[in-house]
Amino acid sequence: MTAETSQTLDRGLRVLKLLADTDHGLTVTELSNKLGVNRTVVYRLLATLEQHALVRRDLGGRARVGLGVLRLGRQVHPLVREAALPALRSLAEDIGATAHLTLVDGAEALAVAVVEPTWTDYHVAYRAGFRHPLDRGAAGRAILAARQSLLTEPGYTLTHGELEAGASGAAAPLIGVTGVEGSVGVVMLSDSVPERVGPRVVDAAREVADALT
Repeated sequence: MTAETSQTLDRGLRVLKLLADTDHGLTVTELSNKLGVNRTVVYRLLATLEQHALVRRDLGGRARVGLGVLRLGRQVHPLVREAALPALRSLAEDIGATAHLTLVDGAEALAVAVVEPTWTDYHVAYRAGFRHPLDRGAAGRAILAARQSLLTEPGYTLTHGELEAGASGAAAPLIGVTGVEGSVGVVMLSDSVPERVGPRVVDAAREVADALT
């Protein structure tokens, strides 16, 4: 800690991070041990976070992340979308295919930003808000591959016909962006993805990651 930072806020944020990393919640004693502070401090932190609905405690006294976190999370998508749009526009115009930024939302992939090329005669209609299982489509598969460290150079995933008949996709995961799990990709009406598209998608994913860090 430095003179410019708040120890209490730091501890509160650490509580939220600890709770976010567990599915079964934590007791006051467990939080006290993990934070290295006494139980009284933990009680005060939890009481404050509960007032803002950021933490809830069940009947057994275990603390869990509260629904108030969801309200904060809803504001993340617009910020991420705005940061990604320049790279997506460049990708769509360069490849002549619909470009998209996809983020993880529970067990699904959620398209949060979509840019269509301006110069093509036809392209795949793909809309922000479109959802699909993580294990179908290039966008979701790229994310899963990154989770499992399955991607090899140049780091992209290709699919065909998994979400729409006759459409192929290429996607690369966002790497090195704390708190954001997603991918950047393109979808096109083609039996296969041209060779240059994969590396170009990797470059676009890197540009988006840089914009978010």
